Amino acid sequence: MSTLIHYRGGAVFTSDTRPWAESIVVEDGRIAYVGDTVTADALPVDEVVELDGAVVLPGIVDAHTHLVSLGESLTQVDLHDAADVAEIQSRLAAAAAALPDGARLIGRSWLFSALGGRAPHRDLIDAVVSDRPVYLHANDVHSAWLNSAALAELGIDDDTPHPLGGRIERDAEGVATGWLLENAALGLMLDRLEALVSDAERERALRAAFDTYREAGVTAAVEMALREADLRALAAALADGDGTLPIRMAAHWAVNRTGTTEGDLAAVARAVELADEYPGPWLRVTGIKLFVDGVIDSCTAAMRAPFANGSQPEALWDLPSLSAVVTAADAAGLQVAMHAIGDAASALALDALDAAVAANGPRADRRHRIEHLETVDAATPARLARLGVVASVQPVHSDPAIQENWRAMLGDDRVERAYPWGEFADAGATLALGTDAPTAPYDPLPNLYIAATRRSAMDGDLPPNLAGNAMAIADAVRRATRDAAYASRWDGELGVLRQGAAADFIVIDVDPFRDGAEVLLDATVRLTVLGGEVVYSVDGVAV
Repeated sequence: MSTLIHYRGGAVFTSDTRPWAESIVVEDGRIAYVGDTVTADALPVDEVVELDGAVVLPGIVDAHTHLVSLGESLTQVDLHDAADVAEIQSRLAAAAAALPDGARLIGRSWLFSALGGRAPHRDLIDAVVSDRPVYLHANDVHSAWLNSAALAELGIDDDTPHPLGGRIERDAEGVATGWLLENAALGLMLDRLEALVSDAERERALRAAFDTYREAGVTAAVEMALREADLRALAAALADGDGTLPIRMAAHWAVNRTGTTEGDLAAVARAVELADEYPGPWLRVTGIKLFVDGVIDSCTAAMRAPFANGSQPEALWDLPSLSAVVTAADAAGLQVAMHAIGDAASALALDALDAAVAANGPRADRRHRIEHLETVDAATPARLARLGVVASVQPVHSDPAIQENWRAMLGDDRVERAYPWGEFADAGATLALGTDAPTAPYDPLPNLYIAATRRSAMDGDLPPNLAGNAMAIADAVRRATRDAAYASRWDGELGVLRQGAAADFIVIDVDPFRDGAEVLLDATVRLTVLGGEVVYSVDGVAV
């Protein structure tokens, strides 16, 4: 027998065409009614939950994240706010002392600015921790800093060849320094580390990520670069949940360049298989993920003009190879998501999408995406809109507190068009917000604050990062809910509070619409409802 639950007396932001309501009535996991309280009171409800004026939002849809990595990061040494090498060394020494003898030590989120102009070098870690492998993921995760024991554990020496699309940094004498960039970190290192981590450890990490997201108000997420080991963890969680997961998941299968068309297309074929095997509703393999370039902080992004140091690396894919993969995925009905941070990379990604459309013909349901878009040329915003490509952006990456090195690496007027969300919106493109956790903090509420202010969630004294590209708080919420759902073909089902949609919503203890986005920095999610069920409540109290 169905039970009707009436959540009444709140300020309900629907992210829909009628943005505000007073009441929500839930039945069988779906919204039976959303609107005024007088009408809802007349319905034959079985239970009433008083909201006492609290603000209700649709459940947050994190449009770009990495779930297993997020769970693993929760137990890693946090170096995000380490000011200099001495502080990094101090934290590593303390963490090593607390571990069993020989246990691997993993840290995360170090910033290039903390190195004071020096390049990462294994000697700096060896000086404080030499008796065990140490792996330090950079804040952007596109490079890693290892000590000598970690290089030995991975079998990397002075003669190890650079992987395709990656670099093992060496000094003037040809000695490996312990700095791995792009596919040396994201491919070679990650592949070998995966073999050293058990499936049980990955499953524990995934459970921790699920719990963390539900507490933060995230009810759906997009795994952006799914690999076989991560898939095993998700499949185990799906089995444990009798076909459900703790949050709703879509996933893009990672396709890394192999150097041959046959190898590249084999990865697309694997994604097609998985899309058939995991069609949803709780886990859906929806497309593929490609890395077109690297990042600005380590000067591996593909730019039209050189970096301040004179370097100008090529993209990780050439147009023929990229177009072949994108066209094949598009023909199979997969969504294509492409990491593109440099202005040359986003133009290349759009060229490949143009080629796919020319080859496969017009279609209304493509829903392709470009991830990050930190710098773009003048033509890119209009091209995004023309092709219907979603601009998938992460406000937390634009936090002024982490921009010092980013700006220095560009070193010219390109910094004045950084993270140009306003240009995308003005051109008519759809923006979807995510966090890219664990490359950045996972909490969606500070992420919304940065979107609405372009100010720092870490240091309130810093000026905004190009305030003209901030968005209204209502637009930020829509782009983290309705538009993020649209970006993964969940439109109409998730991200909006309307009759017939899934009853996924959160209750927060602040009102950013009335009091300003600043209140989100200290906000608490009081209640998370997923499919009509309360899956998190602060201190066990409903509202």
